[in-house]
Amino acid sequence: MQNAANFPILWVVVIIIGLALLASSIRIVPQQRIFIIELFGRYRRLLRPGLNFIIPLVEQVAHKESMRTRQLDVDVETKTNDNVFVVVRVSVQYRVGSTDAVYNAFYQLENPEWQMQSYVFDTVRAQIPKQNLDAVFDNKDSISNDVKMQLRDTMEGYGFEIIASLVTDIDPDQSVKDSMNQINAAERERRAAEHKAEAEKIIKVKQAEADKESKILQGEGIAGQRRAIAEGLRDSIAMVTNENQDVTSRDVIDLLKFTNYVDVLGSFDNSSSKVIMLPQPTGQLDSLSSNLMAAMEAANEQNPARKKEVTKGAQDEHD
Repeated sequence: MQNAANFPILWVVVIIIGLALLASSIRIVPQQRIFIIELFGRYRRLLRPGLNFIIPLVEQVAHKESMRTRQLDVDVETKTNDNVFVVVRVSVQYRVGSTDAVYNAFYQLENPEWQMQSYVFDTVRAQIPKQNLDAVFDNKDSISNDVKMQLRDTMEGYGFEIIASLVTDIDPDQSVKDSMNQINAAERERRAAEHKAEAEKIIKVKQAEADKESKILQGEGIAGQRRAIAEGLRDSIAMVTNENQDVTSRDVIDLLKFTNYVDVLGSFDNSSSKVIMLPQPTGQLDSLSSNLMAAMEAANEQNPARKKEVTKGAQDEHD
């Protein structure tokens, strides 16, 4: 009776143990993950994404490798050619190249990130000390390419693919930053002063050109005015002498001088004028005319050619 009673309990224990072994043999691998299976510490096989089974208590998952792209940030402190200490941050994006490369990625490197970090340090510290600080900022892409080429040539043999290597930050000392800002500010002020001086120069040149053109036009206007006055006087004298043979050229000139004298006196009659004009008696005007004619005759005596031309002009007017 006792053996019969223990029989169902034994089956229950067996079933429980069987279910436990079955559950322990099931391995569900997520997408973009690869499991490495070892048998008694020796590489056995790879489990790919999905439902997988292993031998319980014999096989075990030694490593779970991600196939996603990962990023490693490395801060490198180094010195430039002009003795400026900078901290360069390099971001390396990498991943396991393929499913078959998982074996090399796990078994050949103890810590792949440390390995890549060492190569980043070596490459950056070999490039930056050859360049000045300004050149380092200008050659970020060149430094990135050098790091990428160095890592790619080395890490591909271990199953890793280098996607990109980026110099994300170049951080000099704060005092160096302040000095650079002061230099940039001074440079901008110098350029602003140059532009301002150039603008003032252009304004002055344009004003001078405008003044020059204005004086040229003014001179042309005065010359034209005098030419018109001379032509009008000539026509007036010719008309008067032709209509009245008793009137001489001298009489016409005296009349024109008196008319101009009166016109000048009238030009001062305005509210804004501050000139006080004392008109001369008519007799003094005649004396002034005589003096002018005497001066003209004296000048003609000194210049015979001019005298001949004036005499010929007067004869033509008389005719």
